[in-house]
Amino acid sequence: MKRAPSRGRPSTIVGIILLAVMLFPVYWMVNASLQPAGNTLQGGWFPLHPDFGGYATALRDQGRNLVTSLVVALGSVALSLGLAAPAAYALAHLRARGTTLVLFGVLITQMVPGIVVANALYNAYNDLGLLNSYLGLVLADSTAGVPFAIIILRSFMQAIPREIIEAARVDGAGRLRTFRSVVLPVSVNSLITAALFTFLFTWSDFLFALTLTTTETVRPITLGIYEYIGAHTDQWNAIMATAVLASAPAAVLLVVAQRYVTAGITGDAVK
Repeated sequence: MKRAPSRGRPSTIVGIILLAVMLFPVYWMVNASLQPAGNTLQGGWFPLHPDFGGYATALRDQGRNLVTSLVVALGSVALSLGLAAPAAYALAHLRARGTTLVLFGVLITQMVPGIVVANALYNAYNDLGLLNSYLGLVLADSTAGVPFAIIILRSFMQAIPREIIEAARVDGAGRLRTFRSVVLPVSVNSLITAALFTFLFTWSDFLFALTLTTTETVRPITLGIYEYIGAHTDQWNAIMATAVLASAPAAVLLVVAQRYVTAGITGDAVK
């Protein structure tokens, strides 16, 4: 008998080609970061003699900005989950009037352009003295993280069998104890998913950083790269090294949390 021709091979080849095209900018960024200082157009296709001087320059000039972004991102994740988790639980399991209206309002907040929020916050921050502060950036970035986390967590918590919650209540646990000891442990995947995307939102934020910071006291890495290009256009290796360092935390988190994100989105963790 003749074997049927393999249909998966052409699609695999096409997939590999598309993947190579999409990853080429990442490869060129890494390649350029390992070239000597100067115009990257003169660099080779492969870093045969890698030069790590760009990374030394990037760490010296942008190290503080990397720490700033990390502090703001972690603070935004903590605040967003701290507000979104109980709100999502209430919207998913507590029978109260206006739940649909509240959820609709949460969805509406996702449609407001960021520049509108940034301009409104600037005037308020100027009066409250929150410009150029870690707290100000954490609160600003949480305006995007909280609604998104509520949507993700509510969808997951709705899949939790009501029998589990009722069993905890029968055993004498109050609403807070049930939420802390029952709901949160089984919602770990969705919590990690919401935390990851909130971290990515905050880490890549440029609009709030540009609008709400006017000095070098508090400057996230996105704004540091933006100003770095204008000041060091002849040191593309340092610019690309900064971009690599700024991309590394997001890439590592995505790889580590991949299986949690998959389970958190599909809701397969709740049996």
